[in-house]
Amino acid sequence: MIKSMTGFGRYEYVDEKRKFTVEIKSVNHRYLDVNIKMPKKLNFFESSIRNLLKEYMERGKVDLYITYEDYTEDNYSLKYNSSLAGEYLKYLRQMAEEYGLDDDIRVSTLSRYPDVFVMEEQGIDEKELWSGLEKAIRGACEMFVASRINEGENLKNDLIAKLDNMISYVDFIEERSPVIMKEYRTRLEEKIQEILGDRQIDEGRIATEVTIYADKICVDEEMVRLRSHIQATKDALLEGGSIGRKLDFIAQEMNREANTTLSKANNLEIADVGINLKTDIEKVREQIQNIE
Repeated sequence: MIKSMTGFGRYEYVDEKRKFTVEIKSVNHRYLDVNIKMPKKLNFFESSIRNLLKEYMERGKVDLYITYEDYTEDNYSLKYNSSLAGEYLKYLRQMAEEYGLDDDIRVSTLSRYPDVFVMEEQGIDEKELWSGLEKAIRGACEMFVASRINEGENLKNDLIAKLDNMISYVDFIEERSPVIMKEYRTRLEEKIQEILGDRQIDEGRIATEVTIYADKICVDEEMVRLRSHIQATKDALLEGGSIGRKLDFIAQEMNREANTTLSKANNLEIADVGINLKTDIEKVREQIQNIE
């Protein structure tokens, strides 16, 4: 099977303490480029998340979104900063003595000074947190891969249809080329006969001219290579795997053979078919860019 580089996956994991929601989407990219957006408290898992994603994907520009909800009510505790309260009290009394003020400090007043009482988050059990997060990410990745496989199957079918059509163009050019040579020889003989009249035609000279012409327009090698490239592409599609880079290289080679064929074409029919062939190759190259 082959995979498209376009995909989407979403998964929610909920337990009695928390809820994770993970969304993954991707588009084409030459390499694997992952962008992660998640709450700050999960940042220390970034390296583990990237390693996990590599189990499911090899190429593509991937955006990963993680949201996190904590259902526990005992995550925070109130902390009393005794040393800081003592500092506040010391300086307040010093101010009262220096300026002759009443020492009217009350506990309720002192408690309202910054950071005397603070809410502190309890220590997080990283192993437990990662367990839930990993399940959410794997769930999203499985859905993401499934969507890529489904899209990849559609790509494969479309590409094979285009490749079969390209083979029909190659067949036409291979069948038409010998006919063109015969037509050229006939026209050449008629033209020479018209010039010479009843005089003897030099068959050797005609054969030489036909050979020179054949060398200029012969595309036998190009058609053999093109047929081989088309078959190699079909075989790779049927075999599956991460074949995007390989197919892109083969498509470049097919395009080169088509350009050479067009440059040699000295016949309107072959030129038209060559243009259609090149058009289909370009379509195939565009589709191949979507394959992982």
